[in-house]
Amino acid sequence: MQFERSALEGSSPISRPTIGRQLRAAVVLNPKAGTGVHGFSKLLRSHLSPDAVRYELILTQGPGDAERIAREAAAEGYDMVVAVGGDGTVNEVGRGLLRSKSTSMAIVPTGSGNGVARHLGIPINIAGALRRLNNPSLKMMDVGRINGHPFFCTAGLGFDAHVSKCFTGSKQRGLLTYARLALREYQAFKAKPISLRLNGVSTAAHCYVLAFANAAQYGNNVYIAPFADVADGLLDVCLIQDMPIRRALRVAYGLAVGDLPKSRAAIYHKASEIVVTSGAPIGFHVDGDYMGECDRFEVSLSPLAISVCV
Repeated sequence: MQFERSALEGSSPISRPTIGRQLRAAVVLNPKAGTGVHGFSKLLRSHLSPDAVRYELILTQGPGDAERIAREAAAEGYDMVVAVGGDGTVNEVGRGLLRSKSTSMAIVPTGSGNGVARHLGIPINIAGALRRLNNPSLKMMDVGRINGHPFFCTAGLGFDAHVSKCFTGSKQRGLLTYARLALREYQAFKAKPISLRLNGVSTAAHCYVLAFANAAQYGNNVYIAPFADVADGLLDVCLIQDMPIRRALRVAYGLAVGDLPKSRAAIYHKASEIVVTSGAPIGFHVDGDYMGECDRFEVSLSPLAISVCV
């Protein structure tokens, strides 16, 4: 496997007795993240069985590396690619596997939110996630697209994208940093008028938040769409048109306890194709990463487009 990177080879494992052969796994790690290369290598040896999977620990060097590595691993017949990181790393690895029919994605969550991993029920601690790889099940998962960008967890326009932009520039990570930025930006952010077309019907609305949810949460158990299902062929669309203080408090509570659809603070739809237009550019994010501004958004869903280990 010809990667432009450093690699540590070993024997690790995903025991799937029905296959009856040793599996090949590419474990993709950012060497600057989490426990680092040495610490993660030790965790691999400690928590993975020694005889079921032959693995390579492959180090990324910058943005786009994880996607390239995953694509090359699939082309060379690897059985699985393990994304070690947060939803951004999952997005990169997932993009590299979208055209693969035989390579699955596994997740060892080490990010700030880990929305995809939480939705799939993957243990959030590294040791537990690694031990799960000893005997995983496979699940087919839908994949969303916004203006051609694949997303596996959520994408969105408006305030959540604005906070994602601020979060990107912050030196501190985690839920508390995200909450602090949201409080700081809340009063200054204004909703923008949009035209929203879904399920064949066009309506005029204002966009404070317009979220497209494949999975149920942004991450950190913050539930934007608690009824979302990654295998139902539909996106859950959450529209919040404005945010006066009483509504903001209700939204915050609903996100925390998972009952936002029960309130009148947000409007929900299910759809597989959505078109949004605006007279002025609106910022958008993909799986928590800020992508820039557009005045037209085409959102769609590819049913059961990737295999994931759970």
